[in-house]
Order: sequence, then structure tokens, then C-alpha cells
Amino acid sequence: MSVLGELYQRYMELVYGVCLKYFKEPERSKDAVMQIFEELVSKLKKHEVDNFKGWLHQVAKNHCLMQLRTPKNMKTVEFQPELVQSGEEMHLNGVLEKEDSFKRMEYCLGTLAEDQREAISLFYLESKCYNEIVELTGRDWNQVRSLIQNGRRNLKICMERV
Repeated sequence: MSVLGELYQRYMELVYGVCLKYFKEPERSKDAVMQIFEELVSKLKKHEVDNFKGWLHQVAKNHCLMQLRTPKNMKTVEFQPELVQSGEEMHLNGVLEKEDSFKRMEYCLGTLAEDQREAISLFYLESKCYNEIVELTGRDWNQVRSLIQNGRRNLKICMERV
């Protein structure tokens, strides 16, 4: 016991520093230094220690963490509903934004050339593939591809302006 006390005396400042880091209270840290020394007697009987300083540091750290995890140290905060944003308002804002985007898109679709509007509508709104659009419109595959690409570009430009 006296040898352990002498050895512990060398590292007491290290243990205090670790405890102070976690508890941030000098008095509580001093108490923890004493509690850790008391724990050492039983822990050293169970563990074979090669590096006392490193092992002691880990014991001190674990002790502090266990103390901080106890229910009496858990902090509870009163729930204040007025600080929480209403989910309904956010949902409504999202719906209004989508509605605005749809109106702008509808307007911009109307500004496209007839053949571009038809290709864009078939491809995006009716989910038709290029081959189906070729069959429906009687246009060449490359022409359909060009109409869709140009229509999409013109639609994007219009949507950014409006």
C-alpha cells in the first residue's frame, strides 16, 4: 500500500489534469483523484500493468466518463413548443414553391416551338422513349433527339428568366 501510494503520488497531477479536463470543476476533480486511488487497490489485483502511467491515465479517463454518464449528471431541458417550427408551415411552403415552378414551366412550355413542345411533352410528361416518339410523330430519330435537347435548353433558359 505504501509503495502504491508513493507511485501514485508521482502521477497525481496527471490524474488531476485528466479529471479537470472532464469535470471542469476543481473540487470535483480533487474528489475524483482520491476515488481513483481507492479503486487502484482492487484494480491492480485484477490487472497486470506494464506501463503504469498509461494505464493510470486510462483508468482516470474511464472513471471520469463513468461519473459523467450516471443519471444524476444527465441534464434535462424543458420542452418549449414555441421554439419548434411547425411542420405544416414548412410543408405548405414546399407545396407553394412547387406550384409556382409548375406554373412557370407551363408558361415556358407554351413559349417553345410547336415541334419542341410536342417532343418535350411526349418525352418528359408522357414518359415516351425516343423510338416511341419517332413512331408517333413520324420524325427521324436524330431529329427527335435534337428537338428534345433544344427544347430542354430553351425551357431551362425560359425558367431562369421567369
